[in-house]
Amino acid sequence: MNPFSVTEQPNGLVGVGLRHPHYAQALSDNPINTHIDFVELHAENFFAKGGIALEVLQDAAQKYDISIHGTSLGLGSNMALPCDTLAQFAHVVNVSNAKWVSEHLCFNRALVDGHVLHSGDLLPLAYNQASLRVLATNIAQVQDKLKRPILIENLSSYISISHIDPMQADEMSEFAFLIALCQQAGCGLLLDLNNLIVNALNQQQANVVDYVYENIKQIPAHLVGEIHLAGFSDNKVNGFIVDDHASAVSPQCWELYTRAKALFGNAATLIEWDNKLPTWEVLVGEAQKARF
Repeated sequence: MNPFSVTEQPNGLVGVGLRHPHYAQALSDNPINTHIDFVELHAENFFAKGGIALEVLQDAAQKYDISIHGTSLGLGSNMALPCDTLAQFAHVVNVSNAKWVSEHLCFNRALVDGHVLHSGDLLPLAYNQASLRVLATNIAQVQDKLKRPILIENLSSYISISHIDPMQADEMSEFAFLIALCQQAGCGLLLDLNNLIVNALNQQQANVVDYVYENIKQIPAHLVGEIHLAGFSDNKVNGFIVDDHASAVSPQCWELYTRAKALFGNAATLIEWDNKLPTWEVLVGEAQKARF
């Protein structure tokens, strides 16, 4: 299997995350839908065999290019991937004929007192060689199953693992880690600009957009297959800004995106809005702003 390269992907496509309240409008003959190049679907919403979920997946695949985004594999978990979950994930990818397939740089499962515990959340990893080995092994299993490279999304995180466990200290920066992961695992990146902004704000960086931009300049352009844009809430939770995807793309994210396009112009762009959803027309309008 060849490593991921963005040169194998269409140039500069723009899409939106398709969530349940918008299914009917997105799959209709509304002329506004011609402004969307692709839609992102969360794989886990289509794990059920047959029924209406499968019909929606097939109908969406007939109308749009599809990006399948996973949240359940926990590729940084230091244990074997669950075979049933991987099989369901692969089925969704195959049925949708997905152009992009992505998962998160996180862990969600651990063996505690002989029992596998699932966090139900996307938990951050230490940026070290041990994490790289675990991720590369699990990503290889997924890519072998799918017979294709996948994209890995950078995570928003609110505390360093080393603050919890000094034995799990970072050995490199987040950005160096992302590059090393792609080189070792043969995968690509889903670069979530909003997550990077949230992290920088919570780290109290002086100039957030400049800080993130100077760091993403390190990333080879051919590794970035997709870019996520989103908003975040100004209301802090326990002192942290939370990546809630419940509002329009933030001004900081648009500013960073304008600069990132010069670096990763061939990457597809997705508007990610998961909570407090707007009307379909507003969401499509956000996508139109990404075309320049």
